[in-house]
Amino acid sequence: MIAEPASHGVALIETALLTLPDNPGVYRMLDGKGDALYVGKARSLKKRVASYTQIARLPERLRRMVSETRSFEIITTHTEAEALLLEANLIKKLKPRFNIVLRDDKSYPWVMLTEDHDFPQITKHRGAQTRKASYWGPFASAWAVNQTVQALQRVFLLRSCADTVFANRSRPCLLYQIRRCSAPCVGRISQTDYNELVSQAKAFLTGKSGTVQRQLAAEMEQAAQDLAFERAAFLRDRIRGLTHIQGNAVINPESIGDADVIALHQEAGQSCVQVFFIRGGRNNGNRSFFPSHAKTDDAAEILAAFVVQFYDDKPPPRTILLNQNLAEQSLIAEALSLKSGRRTELLIPQRGEKHDVVQHAATNAREALERKLAETAGQAKLLAATAEIFALPETPKRIETYDNSHIMGTNAYGVMVVAGPDGPLKSAYRKFAIKGPLTPGDDFAMMREVLTRRFARAQSEHPDRDDPHWPDLVLIDGGAGQLSAAQTVLEELGITDLPLVAIAKGPDRDAGREWFHMPGRAPFQLPPRDPVLYFLQRLRDEAHRFAITTHRAGRSKKLVTSELDEIPGIGAARKRALLLHFGSARGVKQAGLRDLQAVKGINTDSAQKIYEFFHPGHRPAQNP
Repeated sequence: MIAEPASHGVALIETALLTLPDNPGVYRMLDGKGDALYVGKARSLKKRVASYTQIARLPERLRRMVSETRSFEIITTHTEAEALLLEANLIKKLKPRFNIVLRDDKSYPWVMLTEDHDFPQITKHRGAQTRKASYWGPFASAWAVNQTVQALQRVFLLRSCADTVFANRSRPCLLYQIRRCSAPCVGRISQTDYNELVSQAKAFLTGKSGTVQRQLAAEMEQAAQDLAFERAAFLRDRIRGLTHIQGNAVINPESIGDADVIALHQEAGQSCVQVFFIRGGRNNGNRSFFPSHAKTDDAAEILAAFVVQFYDDKPPPRTILLNQNLAEQSLIAEALSLKSGRRTELLIPQRGEKHDVVQHAATNAREALERKLAETAGQAKLLAATAEIFALPETPKRIETYDNSHIMGTNAYGVMVVAGPDGPLKSAYRKFAIKGPLTPGDDFAMMREVLTRRFARAQSEHPDRDDPHWPDLVLIDGGAGQLSAAQTVLEELGITDLPLVAIAKGPDRDAGREWFHMPGRAPFQLPPRDPVLYFLQRLRDEAHRFAITTHRAGRSKKLVTSELDEIPGIGAARKRALLLHFGSARGVKQAGLRDLQAVKGINTDSAQKIYEFFHPGHRPAQNP
């Protein structure tokens, strides 16, 4: 696989940094297909994401991640602890390739608080829950559960050592020195007081953090009145730690079982709909949608249309929480209830936890739309600069990029990727299986076939050149030869006014030193840090990625077929029996009639058909 330059991802991140907030939250790196590459949490999103622009300081794994990043999304949170909890949820849900994710899906880590010892231990647990203990989880990664255990240690001072270690301690360990354990192993705390800490930890883990905080505050006030200032300061530090890790109600709202939270925000004639999926009181992630609509459309109508279309191919939950009323809301509720076979409620909460969750979704909708508007403005500037560099008559609304992929001429495919003012238009991507005939490895001939098929069909189906299906600019991956081949095809089709540009890789295939070829113009280069160069590189690399994945898919499909599929009367079961017996289609081809008859499930007639298929006109020796 050809590694893509990290500079592309860095350029995208540098642009996004202009609009990133300085708030806690979770960020997701996405590849060209929209799949999550990495999910991370940050105390400051802006500062954390900025670190990915220091490419030389990143390990090789993260350099690969940045090079594959084509977009990313964020969710702001109230605290870093919320971000940690949400990060665990998303890692478990998305399983990003560059995260620390459990390789064995059958075993997730949990927080375990033992109940078979006088001084319960808090620790990470994985596997069968056979020990007498309380369990909270699961968590998606060992790192996430370790962070949670450490946070709980700082607040509740529970021991994490094994029972054997506990039984053999003669003096406090380092955790006691750094105030992460109360040292029950050497009697620094009584069993009664330790049990009180255990009770507080359980209350916190079951969602009663407010009760615990009030109890600690009362104890601190009493200690201050008793002039026990050291204990008061100790309790103050615990309260601060508790304040730091609590506040997860918005991320994982316990009072909401199964519900979707849908919030719309409008600005500058555009809308963003943010959807949070909550199941079993835990947040299973979120997504932003940007429905297309006229600038004058009413928000209630937009949201109503979105809700109906959104549940067209999925069952609605029992409750849908909204940030505003829908047009024909009662009718929509009735329709969704009919679809799900049970009552579905559409609620606009006015107070309480449900209201807080809806407002959180609305905030994320606003921030997502602001980022979208900023990105669209940046994309418009790039398209305008592209028009200037290539002397186009107007800013392009549709750019088509072409590339081929093959191995020594086999499994050859050509592809077309499309981009416009809103970025990649994946619904317009096209694959072309090269039909030939052509000389193996003849890239020029492949390009001629792809362009002939593409534009001959365009002339037939969309004869009006003002039709949006026609490109304003065509990019070819290659040099002067590919440009000449493309130019010849268009001239033969009578298309003489379509701008063509070929992008040739620089010396040693270095990114940033590409040469651009255009008809009637000397080859030229762009400055190494020109934003338009990064933009054109991304288009070229997206075409390259799509071509490679298309070729690999076609090659994999061909590998699972063989000559056995062409033998009449030989179905899947007999094919399997032959391959298991002989090891390969070649082994079947070289087998004699008697060998074929020895295969379980192959009778005399079938063996005769198989033998004659591979040896036409040859009469095998009869069996004795």
